[in-house]
Parts: sequence; structure tokens; C-alpha cells
Amino acid sequence: MAPAGTERACATVAWTPARPERLGNRVLRWYKAGPDFILHLMIVARAFVLVLFLASASPSWAAGQPDPAVLKLGSANALVYDPATGRELYRKGADDVTPIASVTKLMTAMVVLDANQPLDETLDVDLGDLDYLKGTRSRLTMGVELPRREMLRLALMASENRAASTLARHYPGGTPAFVAAMNAKASSLGMTRTHFEDPTGLSPENVSTARDLARLVEAASDYPVIREDSVTPSHVVEVQPTGRALGFTNSNRLVQSPAWDIRLQKTGYISEAGRCLVMLAEIASRPIVIVLLDSVGKYTRLADATRVKHWLETGKALPVASTALKAAKQARKPAKATPVRASSRAPARPR
Repeated sequence: MAPAGTERACATVAWTPARPERLGNRVLRWYKAGPDFILHLMIVARAFVLVLFLASASPSWAAGQPDPAVLKLGSANALVYDPATGRELYRKGADDVTPIASVTKLMTAMVVLDANQPLDETLDVDLGDLDYLKGTRSRLTMGVELPRREMLRLALMASENRAASTLARHYPGGTPAFVAAMNAKASSLGMTRTHFEDPTGLSPENVSTARDLARLVEAASDYPVIREDSVTPSHVVEVQPTGRALGFTNSNRLVQSPAWDIRLQKTGYISEAGRCLVMLAEIASRPIVIVLLDSVGKYTRLADATRVKHWLETGKALPVASTALKAAKQARKPAKATPVRASSRAPARPR
């Protein structure tokens, strides 16, 4: 026979199913406790479910700001900015002055629209719109005519250099006055480390910083035409006087991805600048400005944008190729361009 008290001790540890009559007694006691007790249980249960949902749905935003130390990018200069709060979520060489290539065209578009010239006015491509600096080519041949609205669309979505040059040349006072207006606009936006020499971005003397370009993106997003044109996936124009139809595609393939909600974007490339990308996108239910400059390789800037998106949504980092990281440490400096004949072939089309 077991010593006294043993059975009682075991009973406190062992578990046996409650008898039906005991369960009924418990329910009866809860019922007698009144509706306040039941309401308390419901509130606790709902709070518990909400905590589980926040923890699983968006761990980075639920915990506050995602940790910038975990994010690795292949671009030499970068800035991730939340315009709703004014907070910089990530920065890397954000104040380094560097060529910006065709990201220039966002400023070009703002100056065009600020001038309030008729968007249906027909503009023509002339000798002054040919590229004597880099020797790039274009399907907008000499004598082609298009409305100002279409020139603006092609400059933004397809990074058409002759379209941008034509827009500047038809500005009151011509291209010199247009470039002066670009620099004045930059100054008014507080872009203190930015300078423009031409409206296309072909000149490596068009320089800025990642932080200044975040200001540019935010300002450009106030223009509905720029938002619409910059994210247009593809477009067909009928050029005059021949009536020939020409199709153009966006220089940023991410605008066609269902995984992205891009509100504004612009790509850029010349050899001195590397590959550049600026965007305003909706990520994790927030507007986010992404600036990526001096990326080496055709796809590094796109991969970096995806890394930023993943980091904001999950708080975790995607891997970066070692070659991209190595190249990012070798940041370029602005260099003088060597003029070439307009008929020369370029190794890659600036965009």
C-alpha cells in the first residue's frame, strides 16, 4: 500500500479527462459570472490573434524600421527614403557626387512642364539634336515630327535622347536657356550638390548625389504627366511626315512586373555613371523612394531594387554576388567626355 499522501501528490501531477458533469458545472459557473467575463475572454482572444497576424504579415514594419545593417547592395551609391515620414531607411555613399546619366530626364520633364508650352505643338528633330558626344543612335531620324507630348513620353519611358534634346531646343531661348532653367530648378529644390550641362544626360558633367536625387524623385512625383509617362510599359507613335509607326518599350523592365507597384521611375546609363535607377514605389503599403547609382552589370540595379523591396517587406536580406560587391567598392569619379563623331557606334545605348 502506498504511503499516505502519495496518491494525493500523484493526483496533482497526473491528468485525467474531466467528467461531463464537471464540464457542465464549469460552464454553469462561467455563465453565472455574467457577460463581463465572456466579453473579457473575447477581447483577450482578439488581441492574441492580432499579435500573431502582425508578427507573420510584416515582421520588419511590425518591429519598426528594418535594420539597415543587414541590407547589402551592389550599387556604389544608394538611398532608401520614406517620403511620408521624411526618414532615410538606408543610405550608402548618399552624398557622393557622381554622374547621373539619363536620370537627368526627370528634371528635363519638369522644366518642360513648368514652361506651360502647348503639349500638342509639333516639334521636329534637327541637326542640333544629334549626339556628337557619345555617338548614340536613335530611330527618331532627321526631320521627324511629333507633338511635344509624345516627345516627352519617349524621353521618360524609353529614355529617347533626341526627344529630350528636341524638347530643350524648342524651349524659349533654346537649349542654353533650358539648361539654365534646369539648374535653377535644382537650386529651388535644395539640390545643392547637383549640376546639369545638357538635357539628355549624355554629358558626364551632369552630376548629383543619391540624397539630391531623392528630392528630385519626390518633386517629379507631383507632376501627373511624369508619373504616367515614366511607367508606361510600351507605346507606339506615328511620326510625321511619313506616317510611319514606331514602337518603344520602357527602359525599366520592372514596370511590367506584377510584383511591383511603381508610381514613377527613371533609368540611366553612360560609362562614366554606370547603370542608375530611381523609383517611387509602393512597398509594404508605404510610398518608398529608391535611388541606386553606379551599378556594374546589366541587371545589378534591378536586382538591388528587388533586394530593397524584400528587405522592407520581410526585414531580411537577399544575397549579393561577390563580383557586384567588389565593383561597388570602386566608385567612379566624374570624367571629361571625349567627343566622337555622330556616326560612331556606341558599345551600349545610354538610358
